[in-house]
Amino acid sequence: MDSIRVVGGTELNGRIPIAGAKNACLTLMPATILSDEPLTLTNAPRLSDIRTMTALLQSLGAEVASLQGGQVLALSSHDLSNLHADYDIVRKMRASILVLGPMLARHGQAVVSLPGGCAIGARPVDLHLKALEAMGRNWNCARAISMPARPRAGCAARSSTSPSSRSGPRKTR
Repeated sequence: MDSIRVVGGTELNGRIPIAGAKNACLTLMPATILSDEPLTLTNAPRLSDIRTMTALLQSLGAEVASLQGGQVLALSSHDLSNLHADYDIVRKMRASILVLGPMLARHGQAVVSLPGGCAIGARPVDLHLKALEAMGRNWNCARAISMPARPRAGCAARSSTSPSSRSGPRKTR
């Protein structure tokens, strides 16, 4: 087994800042789509995937500001103007699919190009689509996943602190 051996009479001492987890940040960033309220993420990693998700959210009409050298992200989706996630951005990163659910929850419709950007090969997004089917949503797929509009009843996102919210999966019609 490989090892590192430290030789010397001096005790190691100091502080090393640890950046936040990329996948946690990528999952939280699209949550801004669910609300008109601002969202602030701290300890964000400074990585290309975070910049790609920033560009995707901005293309949808969200405001994203990078503060404190990129370690703090301030996001706001009070004025979303686009319900089509563009292929030129989505193709760069598989995590782009994460905007589909929030767009559907808030606006009742969405079009998200099929994602790319996976260095370890093609990985399907079928789990996302199966979850949406389980909630009663139909989808079309050619070059993009299209969730057509339908009546808003039951599609609105609910806050987990709301007295009327329920835990667990919920089927909408």
